[in-house]
Amino acid sequence: MTRLVEYADAPPEVRAVYDAIKAARGVPDVNNFWKALAVHPPTLARTWESLSAVMAPGALDPVVKEMLYVAVSIAHGCDYCIASHTAAARAKGMTEAQHGELLAVVGMASETNRLAQALRVKVDPQFEG
Repeated sequence: MTRLVEYADAPPEVRAVYDAIKAARGVPDVNNFWKALAVHPPTLARTWESLSAVMAPGALDPVVKEMLYVAVSIAHGCDYCIASHTAAARAKGMTEAQHGELLAVVGMASETNRLAQALRVKVDPQFEG
């Protein structure tokens, strides 16, 4: 298991990122993902900057962004990411009905993706570009 860097043990550059995360999320402490990344401060800082930019307000609704994150996390088999982003999606307003439909779509997409790959289906010209 990866070592977790607690705030009290963190160097100043890690504490600065932790402070930014806590302020942005209104939480008293950062979660274990960030504490694990802190073993390499440049990766911690880069990941927080990138995540902040991608998940910032934009053309997609915040709950949709979290639901997309859940879908990709399921596809990649990341239990931690599934749990954390499902919680975030719920906090941003995802309903149980939306969660159920999300899981149905992810399951169906996984099945049809595997079938298309296994059958080596040629992409139709109208779907190109």
